Amino acid sequence: MTDRARAANGRLPAAVSITGLGLQLREWDDADAPVMVELFDEPQLDRWTPLHHPFDLAAARAYLDQARTRRAEGRSIQLAITSGGPSALGEILLFVAGPDGPPQGGPYAELAYAVGIRHRRQHLATRAVRLMTDYAYHALALQQVILRINPDNAASTAVARATGFHITNAAPITRDRSGPLLTWRHQAPGSFPRPTYQDPQT
Repeated sequence: MTDRARAANGRLPAAVSITGLGLQLREWDDADAPVMVELFDEPQLDRWTPLHHPFDLAAARAYLDQARTRRAEGRSIQLAITSGGPSALGEILLFVAGPDGPPQGGPYAELAYAVGIRHRRQHLATRAVRLMTDYAYHALALQQVILRINPDNAASTAVARATGFHITNAAPITRDRSGPLLTWRHQAPGSFPRPTYQDPQT
């Protein structure tokens, strides 16, 4: 069964690999837990994301368990960002929501991402967002893609603009410690070079 067919049936694929723009987005593995600590144990991520500092091995293992539970429930896909090697440089997440969300209706994806401090200024988040946006439209048949960003987060705002998202007039929302969050919506389905999608289950 294709990823599109699974999405149409209300299920997410059990495993995903997306290649393009010099990146491979792949599934996290238990062996990645020490790398996750290196990437995510950082005050800046604590400020802008739900990842809390300190982030230790126990937190990494709990985070992996949570990611697998959300996948099994059809709620999200969480992939490691890699570039030319096995080690993760960051993460990108896709959350699936139903039609009672942003204006225009239809099932949609909300993306989120984090890049380790030593790997920034390489356009990793920009490239990963482009790949995952294309995947949401073409592989999962979702109808729109959004980002929610704190207006003080200049780096994420730059990523949104660089990847074809436009700020909306939706009321700000607050989540955890990261609000207020403004909603950005993608406007140009199919505008990016097509990546390669691989389903390890087929």
